Amino acid sequence: MNDVLKFDGAAARDLERMYLTPDIVAQRCAVLAAMTPMSGETVLDIGVGPGLLVRDIALAVGETGTVVGCDISEQMCAMARSRCADLGWVEIQLGEATALDAADNSFDCVVVTQVLEYVDDVAKALAEIERVLKPGGRAVIIDTDFDTWAMHTGYPERMARIRAAWDEHFVHRSLPRTLSPMLRAAGFTVTRRETIPLYNPDYHENCFSHGMIGLIAKFVVGRQGISEEEAQAWAAEFETLGREGRYFYSINRYLFIAHTHSNRESE
Repeated sequence: MNDVLKFDGAAARDLERMYLTPDIVAQRCAVLAAMTPMSGETVLDIGVGPGLLVRDIALAVGETGTVVGCDISEQMCAMARSRCADLGWVEIQLGEATALDAADNSFDCVVVTQVLEYVDDVAKALAEIERVLKPGGRAVIIDTDFDTWAMHTGYPERMARIRAAWDEHFVHRSLPRTLSPMLRAAGFTVTRRETIPLYNPDYHENCFSHGMIGLIAKFVVGRQGISEEEAQAWAAEFETLGREGRYFYSINRYLFIAHTHSNRESE
């Protein structure tokens, strides 16, 4: 992985707050609807985070189902375990997308939300997802194209440096552009693709971009020559634009649904 964000301690709680904003609640609902989890199914959530999606999945599949969540962050795993403590058919474990602790043909569905853009070897991760899915099983993947990130600013040169510094937090800037052929190469049939935009025309504490700006301002300090004072000035501009009714934030995420071959075992 690149110099990725570490979601431990306060950062984990900040992420949880962002995931509770209406923007990400709507995204989570869209992902859950795309997954179509059914009673009794087995589902794996890679990059479980604070456990919001995995809890929704568990309620959908019910006690006759099995839900496993994995994450590279112990703090995130702890949050997910706490959130699902009353659901005995949920297991949360440490784990990486490229080395899943699961047997072949274990799951009806695997969901991967905002994870693959941080993985060095995406092909290996997709091969692992294909391996643990049952024949005819489905993968639901969502990732961001960071070239779609647009913000209004009166300081474009500073914004360009902030963007360059933020680029250091992931491995793949525009993964959705190449994900379809990579899925096909891994043995999947791609059955659905759509855009999930995140658009904030206003600035307030309960919008997704408010949390992102705080996260970015912390991360970029010391990168691309950016000082803490400059990072804070960058963040403060959006408070001003929000008060003046001139705020604009937009970025696109892309949802993919792909199925393994139903006759895979005899191939």
